Amino acid sequence: MNKIHKTDAQWREQLTPEEYAVAREKGTERPFTGRYWDTNEPGIYRCVGCGTALFASDTKFDAGCGWPSYFKALNPDNVREETDTSHGMKRTEVLCNICDSHLGHVFPDGPPPTGLRYCINSLSMKFEPLK
Repeated sequence: MNKIHKTDAQWREQLTPEEYAVAREKGTERPFTGRYWDTNEPGIYRCVGCGTALFASDTKFDAGCGWPSYFKALNPDNVREETDTSHGMKRTEVLCNICDSHLGHVFPDGPPPTGLRYCINSLSMKFEPLK
């Protein structure tokens, strides 16, 4: 796996201010406002920072939380999990394993077959529809 390293200035040039706030500063978008929370088209969701394939539309489900939710990563090697104790909570943060962009969090309350809910910010991804 080839890691991508960029300077802060390069990230700011590449990303919109909103994407930068989420992907590089570990922010979040308000629920039910993201560009993909209600997208149902077939396709692949890629990292906004490096284009790595993260999630497939056939693993997306409506969790009712207002963020795009998936029950598994397309390739587990492309995402990394870390403990997040910010905001007085203990959660599991999900990051792109290639460029270290913050994606969201994963929770153990998803549907079968994994029981996981990857709750991901739309601003951390770009959608590539199937052709």
